[in-house]
Amino acid sequence: MPADLSVVEGDYFLDLLSQPDALRDTLDQLTESKELRAIAVRLQKRKFKSVVLTGMGSSFHALNPLLLQLSSAGHSVILVETSEFIHYRCQLLDPDSLIVAVSQSGRSAEMIRLLKENRHRAPLIAVTNTADSPLARHSNAVILTRAGEEYSVSCKTYVCALLALEFLGDQLCNIPSSRTRKELNPVLPAATHYLARWKQHVESMLPGLAGIRQLFLVGRGPSLAAVGTGALIVKESTQFPAEGLSSAAFRHGPFEMVGPETFVLIFAGEATTRELNKRLLADIHENDGRAKLVAQDSGDCVYCLPRVPPSLLPIVEIFPVQMLTLALASINGRQPGKFRLASKITATE
Repeated sequence: MPADLSVVEGDYFLDLLSQPDALRDTLDQLTESKELRAIAVRLQKRKFKSVVLTGMGSSFHALNPLLLQLSSAGHSVILVETSEFIHYRCQLLDPDSLIVAVSQSGRSAEMIRLLKENRHRAPLIAVTNTADSPLARHSNAVILTRAGEEYSVSCKTYVCALLALEFLGDQLCNIPSSRTRKELNPVLPAATHYLARWKQHVESMLPGLAGIRQLFLVGRGPSLAAVGTGALIVKESTQFPAEGLSSAAFRHGPFEMVGPETFVLIFAGEATTRELNKRLLADIHENDGRAKLVAQDSGDCVYCLPRVPPSLLPIVEIFPVQMLTLALASINGRQPGKFRLASKITATE
């Protein structure tokens, strides 16, 4: 008998299905501003000693690909949670640092404190979904996402932030915006095609999740965005405990937990470390653990990613995790994404 998935079809579910529209609307308005161009020129001339990337939750994890892109371009880059930045790293708030701050609301408690601590000392680029937010108003340059209103758990805003950060990274690395937009376009049909088959995806996941007690998400490099955000949204949307960490960190201890009640979602990621991740998959299976590989050549339809350029992998990697949240919610008979204690905007430190 087919699974009854009616329990999952709430507001969070509708947000998931509207992600292609949100990505299209965001891509349509991504344009180079004179303010951003001026900052990019200063960066290319090595006028900044460091670039500090900051955010909280999924906004923080979304910065991982940009960290790698700017580091590869030869810049000194620091990735730090805003909560740590404002209390322990305030020395970085000076004219020689460039701050890139990501916040969907632009008005979380930590972002408000960052703006107060900075007092316009360090130039700041904001990536936000809220045009009239304090973060947008007090930044030197702003990139707006167009995800629209979001019910609870970050989904539309997360993928749109990744899209905007890919655009930002290319701007800071002096890549023409016309080239960037052309490279970003394939994400729209990829997202549409994958999400259109949501029911088939969720149903195919259910047998493999029956009886699990531990859930890990692991990967390397740019995939750490999906690893961190994936574990976060599983906990938020289903109240099921999940941990996200690098594939190497998983071997340093948590591997001892491998067994029939442990499920590990492994992101194959880029070619640089793909074979290492595939070896981890084999080792888990050899020790009676349950694991699946998220990859463009995965043998499982739900874990098989759409064919997109490598720069877009972090965006499509989150889709199987979103299907996982629906499957877990279905197993537990609860509506996913319905907050019990949390709120959409965290207003208290």
